[in-house]
Amino acid sequence: MNTLTIMALSWQHLLIVAVILLILFGGKKIPEMMRGLGSGIKEFKDAVKEEDKKPSEDTKNNSNSAQ
Repeated sequence: MNTLTIMALSWQHLLIVAVILLILFGGKKIPEMMRGLGSGIKEFKDAVKEEDKKPSEDTKNNSNSAQ
């Protein structure tokens, strides 16, 4: 059996999950959760970009001090 086929979700599965989430959290709470999730993802991406810039700046400073 193909693992990807087993793990694939059809539109019916997604609809059932959406209905369950709507029942559990209500219509007003879901947009707030999505905003929080979006801001969390944005902060994570910013932190990753900042961390990527940091080593290159450190190596430039180290090479300039050594000379």
